[in-house]
Amino acid sequence: MSAPNLQVAKRGATLRLMVEDKIRDAISNGTLKPGQRLVERELCEMTGVGRTSIREAMRQLEAEGLILCHPHKGPTVNSISQSETRQLYAMRELLESFSGEQFALNGTQAQVEELEEAAAIFEMRAKKYMDIDASESERLQAARDALIDAKTRFYSCLMEGSHNIFVVQMLTMLHNRITLLRATSMTQPGRLKYSVEEINAIVSAIKARDSALAASLCRTHIANSAVVALGRLEDTSD
Repeated sequence: MSAPNLQVAKRGATLRLMVEDKIRDAISNGTLKPGQRLVERELCEMTGVGRTSIREAMRQLEAEGLILCHPHKGPTVNSISQSETRQLYAMRELLESFSGEQFALNGTQAQVEELEEAAAIFEMRAKKYMDIDASESERLQAARDALIDAKTRFYSCLMEGSHNIFVVQMLTMLHNRITLLRATSMTQPGRLKYSVEEINAIVSAIKARDSALAASLCRTHIANSAVVALGRLEDTSD
């Protein structure tokens, strides 16, 4: 099996942030799997950057809970327990319902339009993903990566529209942690279609400035996602 290509372009954003994003994405899409040992030399080869940038990125990812550093073994990709998953989704449900409510009350028209665009891109990529045959592994992986990017963009828009910096900070931390689950939970058979419908309903409620409905729909969306994520964890633990 050839090594995954995580090459980092050395321009634009700071190198450390770019390396963080590349490794975080590799964890999210399953390229780097729970429990896998992360060898510094191999990460340097995969990303095309030096050891200092890798070490800085690893410290940040450890702080986010995505990797574990063992004194005599080195870093490994973290896993997430059923108990942690329940707690994580409980907090997401609380914060994202508040975020949806506040967006409906405080979001600008430009932010509403940006949210609507993000939802449309997610729906388009979801349909593309669902149309790919299961045997086409490379196309599926590329479509899954694009889908995760679109979902991340939607949530970013939802957070920003709340106009609450503490909600943004806390949800960003939770979303980083949920990276360990997103690739498997979001693309479960049957779930994606309903996820699209739920997101479109959230956008409609926010456009209508119905804060109570937006909060309720966000709560339902996260609760449904939690059921799928927990079910997936139960399957893998059998």
